[in-house]
Formats: sequence, structure tokens, C-alpha cells
Amino acid sequence: MGSSPRLASAGSAVLDEMAVDDVAARVRDALEGVFDAVGRTGTDTEAVLSSAVTGGRRPVSADLAALRAGLHASLAQYNLISGIGFVAAPGLLDDVPAWLEWWQTAADGSVHPLLLDLDPERSAYSDYTHWDWFTLPRDTGQRAVTGPYVDYLCSDEYSLTLSAPVTLGGRFMGVAAADVYLRHFEAVVMPLLQRLPGPARLVNARGRVAASTDPHHLVGSLTKDPDFAAVLAGPAGGAERGGLQLRPCDGVPLILMTAQIPAEHP
Repeated sequence: MGSSPRLASAGSAVLDEMAVDDVAARVRDALEGVFDAVGRTGTDTEAVLSSAVTGGRRPVSADLAALRAGLHASLAQYNLISGIGFVAAPGLLDDVPAWLEWWQTAADGSVHPLLLDLDPERSAYSDYTHWDWFTLPRDTGQRAVTGPYVDYLCSDEYSLTLSAPVTLGGRFMGVAAADVYLRHFEAVVMPLLQRLPGPARLVNARGRVAASTDPHHLVGSLTKDPDFAAVLAGPAGGAERGGLQLRPCDGVPLILMTAQIPAEHP
């Protein structure tokens, strides 16, 4: 006997919802390792800064050299990470107005520091506090995924930046962050999105599209509605808006957007 079309449709809807859940979880898994490295960098930075403060002095840029072994280890451990480090809040350090303790992997696999002129009288890079990867963790106290954008500061590559606030005694000290080249991120997540039955895209808290199989919403474009930050802060199951299903990626600040799965009626 053939199955009822209504039952077949209901079963398809269940399978579609399971597929969305699975893709969201796999996107989470892909980026959670990067956030683990960012979290360790933040913990190490807090320890370095706390040591200076406990010693009765303001920290200086040389103190941050203690982070380098951990940063090199993260670059070796995680294939997705192209650069990682700590970006100090302006005025934090006693000897320089701004500082990035940042290390990255070159095309030949070697690891080297990012060397920038941060003199506010000469450098266009001296004020990095307007970038979303800095402002979102500072203003929300939460970790963030920023981009994709052309990373003129570090690599001139189309990239995502994953960042988290570093605090000491409740005071914001800067951000721990890691860069992921977009081409590497897409190599991981596009096969997942292509498994879904319809167009899908991943957006960050600002509505910026990080990956997409939807020709109407290209990578890098901005989705203005709804309030994606509120969706990320809401129920784990997500929300439905305007015929779209919005599913947070299980704690990673990205949202999977797909066509809404229709409710079945008896």
C-alpha cells in the first residue's frame, strides 16, 4: 500500500528539520575549536595582565611576549586559524598607546608576527576600535563572529574574525581574536549547506552573510531584518520570521537561515 501524501509530507518536514539541526550543530563544531583557541588566549592574557597589576605596575607590551608559545601552538593545532592574538584596549599598556600581540601563518607555513605602525600621527591603523571584531565583544561582553570582510589590517584576504572580550576585575582590557580565511571556512560549511533541501545562509549578529547557497543573498551582503542579536540571545530552537526559519548554531554566534518548514495539520 502507498503511504498517505499527508503523512509523507509530514515525514519530509521532520527530516528537513532534523537536517537543519544537524547542519547547525556541524557549523558549531567547525568553529568551536577556533573559539576554544580564542578562549585560551584570553585566559593567558588575563594571567599576564594580572601578574603585572599584582606587582604594582601597569602592564607593558613586552609582558605580552609570554603569550607567544600559546599562540604558536594554536596556529599549529587548528587548520582553520590563519592568525591569532590579543588586541589591547587603547591606553591599557604603559609604554605604547595601542598594541596587537598577533601572530599569523604565511603561505609557506612559517609563523611570524604582525608588525604595524600604530603611531596615531602616522598610521591609518592606529585606531582599530571601530572594527566590529573589537566593538561587539567590548559592548556586549559576548564573543562574536565578524565578517566576511577584506582584512587589510592583517592579510588582505577575505576573512572572518572570531573574538571575545578580555576583562580583569570587571574592566575591559581588549579582545582575544582569531582570523579564519573565508575560503577555508567555505570549504568546511558549504558542503553542509548544500545538503539542505532549499537555499540557506549563515549570518552573524549584524546580519552579515558568512556563507550562502541562496543566489539572492550573496556572501558579504547584509540582511537587515530581523534583530539577529535578539535571535542569538533567545531560545536555542530559534525563531521564525517572514517565512524563514532562524536557527542559532548551538552557542556559536551564527544563525542558519532556511525556508520555514510548514506546519502539518491532521
